[in-house]
Amino acid sequence: MQIDLLYKNLGIKEMNAMQRSAFKMSENQRDLILLSPTGSGKTLAFLFPVLRDLKHEAKGVQTLILVPARELALQIETVFKTMKSEYKVTCCYGGHNTRVEQNNLLEAPAVLIGTPGRIAYHLRNENFDPSTIQTLVLDEFDKALELGFQEDMSFIVDQLSGLQQRILTSATEMENIPEFVGLKEEKIVSYLKSIEVKPDLQMKLVNTISEEKLDTLFNLICKIGSKRMLIFCNHRDAVDRISNLLHEKGIARESFHGGMEQDERERALLKFRNDSVRVLITTDLAARGLDIPEVDSIIHYQLPAKEAAFIHRNGRTARMNAKGFVYLIISNEEHFPFVKENLPVENVGGTYKIPERTPFQTIYISAGKKDKVNKVDIVGFLFKKGNLEKNDVGIIEVKDTTSYVAINRKKVPDLLKKLNGQKVKNKKVKMQIAY
Repeated sequence: MQIDLLYKNLGIKEMNAMQRSAFKMSENQRDLILLSPTGSGKTLAFLFPVLRDLKHEAKGVQTLILVPARELALQIETVFKTMKSEYKVTCCYGGHNTRVEQNNLLEAPAVLIGTPGRIAYHLRNENFDPSTIQTLVLDEFDKALELGFQEDMSFIVDQLSGLQQRILTSATEMENIPEFVGLKEEKIVSYLKSIEVKPDLQMKLVNTISEEKLDTLFNLICKIGSKRMLIFCNHRDAVDRISNLLHEKGIARESFHGGMEQDERERALLKFRNDSVRVLITTDLAARGLDIPEVDSIIHYQLPAKEAAFIHRNGRTARMNAKGFVYLIISNEEHFPFVKENLPVENVGGTYKIPERTPFQTIYISAGKKDKVNKVDIVGFLFKKGNLEKNDVGIIEVKDTTSYVAINRKKVPDLLKKLNGQKVKNKKVKMQIAY
């Protein structure tokens, strides 16, 4: 493992303190429990040891990484591919075509990433050999238990006859770890205390009355302006209600909650990542573990019942020594024991301008990995046939059968007229705005 080359590919200078500890503690296939807050780099903390211990001569799946959510599985796959190792990785999750996954498993990957339900499905259908797996990573294990995946995970672990190492990650303390995990003389790396002090996290109270809560939120969004923000709600209907209001007011936004279809959720995160929208309204589903960029502001439209959830939400801002703001919209009749008294008050009375539109807009292209299309092909297509310049193209994400590109908003109308129906790698493609 050429560590300097990995750093270069990942765009980092070195491991952080938590990653170094995990790397050392996991040597010689020792079991490891990694406790660390959202945004601290847990993914790399287990991927570095995983990559270190992979063997070129070994056949079959060597490492299995179980995660509680599809988006997290895709995120880890992306990070692993960014490392540009020589090892194959495959991702399996609910909502993905099972036949495509079966084909991907015919030539066993060194690293298999998946959600418990889908991995259990492939095991029951004997689509891969579990006996070759030596390392098991249970990422966001506390969340997986909370979501009811214990039965599937227990079944999976029971099939891993050659298992030598277990790595658990969690963003909360874990007092009782189920016996099925089978930990032996495990080492614990805990960095949870680091979330208790955030000197650059400014918390502000926004007073309101219940009947005017939506109006208060709208004024706050306008006052904050065109900065990136997450709006947290406790319920899906609140997310939808806010989304409808902002749409009526002409504010670009995306929603994210468990009631949405998987592809809708994926598209929402994609647009937030590529700067097509800077307002994401969500439930606690986005509070941790997902690949979303640093945000300037967290808005609690509804505060959670438990302090742990409150902390995880706030972990989405002021990460990596950046500055962040947390706004609590609270009416007089609401009281939360974990909210400090005498917080500075943010006054949102008055009239504010609607935030300006973001510089990018997301375009859908009807070709992807299965068509042998990659990012380089898309860039060449946009530059040569679309006459775009480097600064006109933002983040490109290539999926199995589709691709998404962030394009300079001003160039989109002409680009679609010019390129819709043109060919990328000999395939005629459909191009349109991704809604």
